[in-house]
Amino acid sequence: MKKRINALIIFVVIIIAIFLVKIFIIDRHNPMLYIEEKNINTTKVSAQKLFDYTWQTIKNEYYDPNFNDQYWLRWKNHYRGKIKTEADAKVAIDSMLTSLNDPYSRFLTKEEFAQQNSTITSKISGIGVNIINNSGKIKINSVMENTPAQFADLKVNDILISIDGKKVSGLSLSEVANLVKGPINTFVTIDILRNNKIITKKIIRKEITIKTVKSSIDKNIGYIQITSFISNSTPNEILEALENTTNTKGLIIDLRGNTGGLLPNAIFASNLFIHKGKIVSIVGRNGLNYDVMAQDTNVNIDKPIIILVDGASASASEIFSGAMKDYHKAKLLGTKTFGKGMVQKVIPMPNETGINLTIAKYLTPNGNDINKHGIKPDITVYLDKTDILQKKDSQLESAKILLNEMISSK
Repeated sequence: MKKRINALIIFVVIIIAIFLVKIFIIDRHNPMLYIEEKNINTTKVSAQKLFDYTWQTIKNEYYDPNFNDQYWLRWKNHYRGKIKTEADAKVAIDSMLTSLNDPYSRFLTKEEFAQQNSTITSKISGIGVNIINNSGKIKINSVMENTPAQFADLKVNDILISIDGKKVSGLSLSEVANLVKGPINTFVTIDILRNNKIITKKIIRKEITIKTVKSSIDKNIGYIQITSFISNSTPNEILEALENTTNTKGLIIDLRGNTGGLLPNAIFASNLFIHKGKIVSIVGRNGLNYDVMAQDTNVNIDKPIIILVDGASASASEIFSGAMKDYHKAKLLGTKTFGKGMVQKVIPMPNETGINLTIAKYLTPNGNDINKHGIKPDITVYLDKTDILQKKDSQLESAKILLNEMISSK
């Protein structure tokens, strides 16, 4: 099975390359679908020229040729002579982008652009924790298995106080993350607050591979959770999960909280179940419509499937779940998806910065434009406050009950 599907991966990438010579990607933390050009632009220019270059790029490539019904030329000289530093350029570019009334188009500083690139590879040099900002406190939200953080006995809800002697109070999550990250085999000293006690940990940094797919079996039901489509390794992880659940009679695919990922990954996942017809349509600035067609993979996954979705299931997740719903390959259970149907292009800019720019939209196989509408599940099941407090997953339990009924009636 792996050999046949590995060939599919290569084929899908070639098909997309023929059309765009690009790769579609999504920000891990925001529901955004991107096209990436190249990794980095090391050209050094003045802050004013960085603004000029950005203005021209938006003029040439933005999806809406009317630029939100405004006269785009007004921005060309709006800040002339006022941009002296890159901080000035960022303020000016951010103001210009805000005028588009587009929450998905944004400027990336050198640090933000580098962080986005590292997310795509799903490999970072760090200690293996996810952090959140909880009412101004930087807390550990999860500790990855078999990482330096786990070996150092860091725990969920530990509060970060300082990193290498620098207080984290008032810092953004990205700033804290950058302090934790560093070259492989170097040490970082972290002060944490646990049970009103400050504990100091000296932890070695290692390369951390972020897994995006998990699988398990509950009697005759296979469960596959895809937390993101962002990683280059996601296709192989999906294959591994499908192999692990081969002998089950039904399958639950959990896309809750999955804000998206690489378009080839979404197409790949769809093509495992859909062997004929279009998987997604891309509509560009000038009305160019390109249909990405399914290919016959000789892979036969013939079992009832339920896909779990919620309001955070977005973009690439919606491409997969939308295609599966349109072709009646699965029933969607949960709540309405996010509704992200626009496509962004990740454009490397001078000075190692970048810009995420909306350049197209996509449609489901039936031609549905889900932007701002989302995808309505076949079966609506909510998680209420009681479920959350009791750590009860009523959506998953409902999916198991329904799936057993589907298996019995097959």
